[in-house]
Amino acid sequence: MASGLGAIVTRVIAPLAFAAAVPFLLYVLFVIVDAFRASGSSRAQTLLVFGLLVSLVIVGLGVMGFSIARIAAGMSQLGVFAKLMLPPDWGSSSKLALYVHALGETLAIAFLGTLIAATLAFPFGFLAARNAVPVWLVRFVTRRTFDTLRGVDTLIWALIWINVVGLGPFAGVLAIMSSDFGAFGKLFSEAIETADRKPVEGVLSAGGSRLHAVRFGILPQILPVILSQVLYYFESNTRSATIIGIVGAGGIGLHLSEAIRTLEWQQVSFLVLMVLVTVAVIDMLSQRLRFAIIGERRAV
Repeated sequence: MASGLGAIVTRVIAPLAFAAAVPFLLYVLFVIVDAFRASGSSRAQTLLVFGLLVSLVIVGLGVMGFSIARIAAGMSQLGVFAKLMLPPDWGSSSKLALYVHALGETLAIAFLGTLIAATLAFPFGFLAARNAVPVWLVRFVTRRTFDTLRGVDTLIWALIWINVVGLGPFAGVLAIMSSDFGAFGKLFSEAIETADRKPVEGVLSAGGSRLHAVRFGILPQILPVILSQVLYYFESNTRSATIIGIVGAGGIGLHLSEAIRTLEWQQVSFLVLMVLVTVAVIDMLSQRLRFAIIGERRAV
C-alpha cells in the first residue's frame, strides 16, 4: 500500500479533482515566487519553482492513476492493433467511392465552417480592438463573447447543433463556425491592435477619414497575418471535421467510427491514411499560398 507524504497529498486533493486544484496550486506558486523574488535570492527561486512544479506533476500523476505496468500492457496491445491494421485496405470499389465522397464532405465542412467564421469575425475583430473602438463597454462585451464561444470545444458545439438542426454535415459546419468565430475574433483583434500606428497617422494627416485609415493604414498590415491564421485553422479544422463526424456531423468520421465498431482494422488504417495525406497536401498548398501572398505584398 502506498504511503508517505505523496500518498497523503493525493488522498487530500483527489476528492477535489485535480483540474479544480491546479488553479489554486498555481496561485500559491506565483505568490511564493513573488516573495522570493523580492528577497533577491535567484538560486532559492529556481529551486522553489522546480520543486513546486515537480510536486504538481507527482500529484497529477497520482490522481490520474499513472502506472508503468498499465503502459507496458497497453503497448503490447497496441502492437496487436498495429498488426491488425496492416496492410491498409479499402474493402471494395464501392466502399472506396463512398470514402472519397465522405472525404470531400469533410473538406467542405472544414472549408465552409472556417470561411464563414472568418468572414463574420473580421468586422467584430475591430469592435474588440483598442485602437479601433475607444468605447470600453463595446470592447468588453465583444471580447467576452469571443471567450464564451471559443471556450466551448468544437465537439461540444457539434453535439449542440446536432440536437438543433439534426444529423449531417450542416451541423458540422455550424459547429466549426461557432468555435472558430470566437478564436478568429480574438486573433484578429490582437492583429489589429499590434498594427503600426504611423501609416494610420499618415492617412489622417493627409486628410483621410477613419475609414480610409483602416483601408490604407491597417488592412495592408494585418491581411497577411489574418490569411495565415485562416489557412492554419482550415488545416486544423480538417482534422476536427473528422472527429465531429464520429458523433453524427457528417464526413469521413462516420465511416471511421463504423469501421472501428465492426473491427475492420485494415479499413480503419486506410481511412486514417486518407486523412493524413489530405492534411499534408493542405498544409503544403497553404504554405505555398502564404509565401506567394507575402512575397506579392513585399513586391508592392
